[in-house]
Amino acid sequence: MPVNAGDLPEAAAPPPGLLTVGRFDERPGYAVRRPRGADSWLFTWTVAGGGLLCQGPDAATAGPGDLVALGPRAPHRYEVAEGAERWAFWWVHCQARPAWASWLRPFRSPGGGLYAVRGVPEFARERIAAAFARMAADARWSGEAPGPAAPPADGSAPVAVAHGSAARELALGALEEIVVLAASTARAPGATAAGGAGVDPRVRRVAALIAADPGAPHTVASLAARVALSPSRLAHLFTEQLGQPPMRALREARLRQAARLLEATDLSVARVAASAGFASPFHFSRLFRERYGLPPGAYRDGLRPTEAPPRPDGST
Repeated sequence: MPVNAGDLPEAAAPPPGLLTVGRFDERPGYAVRRPRGADSWLFTWTVAGGGLLCQGPDAATAGPGDLVALGPRAPHRYEVAEGAERWAFWWVHCQARPAWASWLRPFRSPGGGLYAVRGVPEFARERIAAAFARMAADARWSGEAPGPAAPPADGSAPVAVAHGSAARELALGALEEIVVLAASTARAPGATAAGGAGVDPRVRRVAALIAADPGAPHTVASLAARVALSPSRLAHLFTEQLGQPPMRALREARLRQAARLLEATDLSVARVAASAGFASPFHFSRLFRERYGLPPGAYRDGLRPTEAPPRPDGST
């Protein structure tokens, strides 16, 4: 029988520099409590049944298709939800990439440490399940082809720890896909669709166009023309259903793009700004500092190790 954190008197979390992933299928009575919290983030994706996750004063009940993230350094606990016969779920301990913050922010709890992403549509759930299975395989990759086979997306998976830098980056890439898919397709709390029938497919199409190429010279008029709406109608629907105006969503997407370019390339700040769609590097630097708390150059410098070997990007 595999040992998990629930078997320990005071559940321990993996060291913050590692990525650990697994899939559990637990019955009532299973519970993990960490009075001192953890230095790493915890992401859970419920496959079947239900779980209860608590972080400080906040709590979320997770059902199939719900992604719940618990931030670091705060007391937390999670368990099979009351009345549920089981809780089958994927879980990941890791350091979150800073660029994920803007994806998760609309789903943040009042206390600020718990993020519950609900209402993920079926097409995205299938991709997310496959990404978790791929992550479990990538975490065990030694650098030799072809590497471990991915476990079935809906089956059991042994706990895997990504020790190597390549394995960690591949696994983090899969987790980033999961975060982006869940956050971009779910409806943020407070955002309601007209008639309760879900987000208008034209609004989804515009959101996808923005996410696919944030550096393009999008305007409300150009996006509206792509989906045969007037600019005013698109702005109204987009804001009503996704919780923010289309140009604000575009700005957030451009800032995420810029953060990834700063993390992954040596492009100058001016070229990063241009590549992400900002006409002025000075305007870009001001917006970036407002979003991430650091100017672009300092943000990049903070991700570069001095003596230690490369590690996953630190969380904010």
